[in-house]
Formats: sequence, C-alpha cells, structure tokens
Amino acid sequence: MARTRGSWTGGALTARSLLKPQDVARAVFHPAWIPQPLDPSVERLKRFRVVAGAVASLGVYTFIEGGFDFTELLENAMTASVVLLFLTPLTVGAMLWVWRRGGTVRQLRVPLLNSLKLLLLFVGCVAALLVLVRTTNAAGSVVMILAVGLTMMWMLIFTAYGAVRVSGNFFGTAAVHRGLPPLLAVVTSWLMAVPDLVTGDLHGLSLTLGIVFILGAPLTVTALALLEMGRLKRRYGIRLKAHPATQAPAPGPVPPMPPAGAPYLPPQGNPGIGGDGLLHVVRSAAGPGLLLRPAQRPARASSP
Repeated sequence: MARTRGSWTGGALTARSLLKPQDVARAVFHPAWIPQPLDPSVERLKRFRVVAGAVASLGVYTFIEGGFDFTELLENAMTASVVLLFLTPLTVGAMLWVWRRGGTVRQLRVPLLNSLKLLLLFVGCVAALLVLVRTTNAAGSVVMILAVGLTMMWMLIFTAYGAVRVSGNFFGTAAVHRGLPPLLAVVTSWLMAVPDLVTGDLHGLSLTLGIVFILGAPLTVTALALLEMGRLKRRYGIRLKAHPATQAPAPGPVPPMPPAGAPYLPPQGNPGIGGDGLLHVVRSAAGPGLLLRPAQRPARASSP
C-alpha cells in the first residue's frame, strides 16, 4: 500500500487547532497515510470497547484499590507503552517471515517506517507527560504547579485522545496489512493479562470478579478481532497469511448505470437553430448517432 501524498496530517491542522488538543491528537495519531477502515461498524465497536475498558479500569483503581493515584496510572501507561515498543516490532517481524514467499520487505518499507514513527511518537508523548507530572510534584511549589498546569492538562487530553486513536488503528499498521491491527490487538491484550493471571493480582476484587475483570479485555478484543478478520476475508478476500502485495485491492463503489428507457432526444426549439431547421440526433444501438433531416412542419390552413 502506497503512502498518501501530502504531509503527515494531510493539512488538517491550523493555528486555531492548537487550542483543541483532541483535534491535534486526531490529526497526529491518525495521520493521512492510514487507510480508511473497510468496516466502520467494527471500528465503532472497538472505540466503545476502549472507552468501556478505560472506565472499568478507573473505577477499579478509584473505588476498590483505595484511591486514585494519577502518577501510578501514568507509570502503568508507560509500562504498557514500553511493552508495545518491543512487542509490536516482534509481531510484525514474525508476519514478515510468514509473508516471505509472497513478496519482499522492500515493498513494505514506507508503511513500516511510518508505523514505527507513530509508535515512537506515542511512547515519547507518554514519557514526556510522566516526566512533566513527576517534575511538578517534586517541585512542590504552587507557582510551579500554576505555571505548568495548563500545559500538563493539554498534554493529558492530547495523550488520552491519542491512546484511543492508536488503539483503533494500532499505530497505522493497517497501511502495511489490513489484518495486522486485529492481530496485534489480540497479542497485546493477552500478554497484558498473563502477568495478572500468573501472579494472582486481582486488583482487590473477589476471585470471580477478578477473573472476569482480567479476562474481559482479552476475550472481548479476541472476539472483535475474529469478527474483523472474518469480514476482511469474506467481503474483500484479504487473508492474514498472504503478503500485502498479493492482496486484491478493496472494491470501490460501482458507478451508477444509466437508466434504461427511450433514447435521448434533445429539447426541440433550440434558439440556435431557427425555423424549420430543427435537427434531431437519436442515439441508437446501430451506431453512435443518426442524423435526421429537418423535420417538416404541416402546412398551415389558408385563412378565408
């Protein structure tokens, strides 16, 4: 898949957009070179899952574990980002090995580099926000808090919206292969849940609720991923094991057919053709057109 021409954001950002961090996050973390989703209904389900998972996690940390610690939340996000930093290239590398017989890595160099840039950009934003919060808390100065408070809030909204975006497009890996985002989502969600299952960390919940809370995310992600990959295979012929260069392009909209009916007749009485010089062009199947002689008008009856 070729990269979309133009800048990273496709010219979507203006000076006024900087006042709205959510708009900046939408342009930066869902850049112009990422292809549009083939199934918008699945994308809506994925966004709903991300929002529901975030609300559930915040609820557990706030009401069950005995308080909400913003710094701890950022540290967990940083840990997850570091895991993604190593896990995503490993998974993509494994798929490149699977695709080795269908094409070369050189054919995918541009989208691979773009996806890596997006991954590094997101990890860098999380790290910058964590450093900013730690520095502000360590200073312990009201002046310092007021000075960087607006910047910190802007960065928080920007990073939060960016997390929702990259969880949907998974760092633009759909530009490499349409099946990579659901695959990476499944691998990441299960690897995130395994440590809690092994250590028995139920986040203060009972055994039943703890298992439901831990396994809820990977099971939901897996179900959505199977749904998405199944639709890609049935509707568009896109298979995960096939090299992207061998995939047939997604079918575009079919142009509307002209309505069947009587042949087209231009309106009569064209002011450019006066009197009896009326020319009629009739399109027929026998040829591109048939030029008829000027139509003869009936003679007028003589007045007494």
